[in-house]
Amino acid sequence: MTDPLPNAHVRAEILVQALPHMQRYDEQVVVIKYGGHAMGDQAAAEDFAEDVVLLEQSGLKPIVVHGGGPQIGKMLNRLGIKSEFQAGLRVTDEATVEVVEMVLAGSINKQIVGWIGAEGGKAVGLCGKDGNMVTARKATRTVVDPDSRIEQAIDLGFVGEPEHVDRSILDAVLKAELIPVLAPVAVGSDGRTYNVNADTFAGAIAGAMNAKRLLLLTDVPGVLDKTKTLIPELTVDACRRLIADGTITDGMIPKIETCIYALEQGVEAVVILDGKVPHAVLLELFTDHGAGTLIRRG
Repeated sequence: MTDPLPNAHVRAEILVQALPHMQRYDEQVVVIKYGGHAMGDQAAAEDFAEDVVLLEQSGLKPIVVHGGGPQIGKMLNRLGIKSEFQAGLRVTDEATVEVVEMVLAGSINKQIVGWIGAEGGKAVGLCGKDGNMVTARKATRTVVDPDSRIEQAIDLGFVGEPEHVDRSILDAVLKAELIPVLAPVAVGSDGRTYNVNADTFAGAIAGAMNAKRLLLLTDVPGVLDKTKTLIPELTVDACRRLIADGTITDGMIPKIETCIYALEQGVEAVVILDGKVPHAVLLELFTDHGAGTLIRRG
């Protein structure tokens, strides 16, 4: 077991600076996408839960959206179901979507609810299907065939993208002073279950809730320049330039696209930060120097 004293010291130092920042966020919605390797580390998970409880006790309205790709992969392997990725997304057939829902809306969701409860908070676990909170449409992607160089549409199966968010359930949960913990599983207009990318799901929730901040916890410090140095702040235009010149590549591109979408929906600012850093959420919201890369409209 890791020594809790260093993290406790970090938290104490943050709280010394916190008061003016708490006032800035009082009664404001903050959406936190929780995922990556931080989810698999017990000590980090407990720290995260402790921080979320502190946010709620400080007058903020946190909403947690979680991923679970590694856990889904392990369960699929255990059940002997082969997994394939296309255009960075898991191809989700009927057998796979059952496992996705079981893992995301079941074991992971309730585990996070339990962690928050153990730290003195009151959380409620939901997914996009509850109360038709998130309605999804089938996601479409294209890839370029390496031989013919012709762009071809690919069928991702039951992979969805948010089409509509009904915030009434979330408003009721927040009014009851509960912390919503959301699994990115949604229902289609056809009544079928769809697996939604957790970043995309979090962006849609943040936009619908007019969130003050959307925090995307990842496995990297934030957006890096070509020398691998953290860029502390960006505008939407700057993000687009960095994608065009090849500075932002691979898996960071869809994260940036989610950030831009959320900002266009009315979120004040989005932050990409490293979920492995102890108390990263508190560092970002309650200190002057923050953490990660802050992205604004302009």
